[in-house]
Amino acid sequence: MTDWLGIAGKTVIVTGGSSGIGQSIVEALLAQGVQVANFDIKNNDLTHENLLFVSVDVSNRQAVEEGVAKVVERFGTVDGLVNNAGINIPRLLVDRKEAHSQYELSDEIFDKMIAINQKGLYLMSQAVGRILVEKHQGVIINMASEAGLEGSEGQSCYAATKAAVYSFTRSWAKELGKSGVRVVGIAPGIMEETGLRTLAYEEALAYTRDITVETLRAGYAKTSTIPLGRSGKLSEVADLVCYYLSDRSSYITGVTTNVAGGKTRG
Repeated sequence: MTDWLGIAGKTVIVTGGSSGIGQSIVEALLAQGVQVANFDIKNNDLTHENLLFVSVDVSNRQAVEEGVAKVVERFGTVDGLVNNAGINIPRLLVDRKEAHSQYELSDEIFDKMIAINQKGLYLMSQAVGRILVEKHQGVIINMASEAGLEGSEGQSCYAATKAAVYSFTRSWAKELGKSGVRVVGIAPGIMEETGLRTLAYEEALAYTRDITVETLRAGYAKTSTIPLGRSGKLSEVADLVCYYLSDRSSYITGVTTNVAGGKTRG
């Protein structure tokens, strides 16, 4: 069968590739013959001859630039970047039950989410973008979220960082397009459960919405608000990443595509 995508042999950095959507993306790229560098804090048990793990805090410029240098040393260049790393810590702007409670947004939590979800995106894109601009080709893929368009109760800071991703994507596409570099976004909706949906996360989100954890979980299973009637598969996000990294999407830039079963209006 003809290699329709034609991305085998390319080198792609995926941030946050040790779990969840990121791990699914790494596995899909490896299956396509791509040389992959996983930038994450912790490694997983995935091994492959074309996989390089680099322990990187994406919010730290030195760690990012040293990590990118290691990729170039190992694979010779970089052809694409998937900005997937991100965190979501549910918090209320004002806790009506108890001011300054653990579930009210604090400076520490605010700064942490901004540092990883926005600053990390900027640092990674700048470090890799310099290489792509010099080559006059390449792709940067930014992972957004439907929350960035719709807003999300109890997740205002997270939603705001993801709204910024839309703007970064549009702006950088206009800047880097002059050098033949494409910038696109992907916005997942309600996806299948992963290990990232921890009890601590569920307890916090349930509190911010004044419901029980059981009610919150029942809401995940409710698909009546999704036109396609089901949650998304991680592989469906990974498949779109593979397409966007290929020349099959060579005239697509500056847009963010929803992978949300029709739920998101944007």
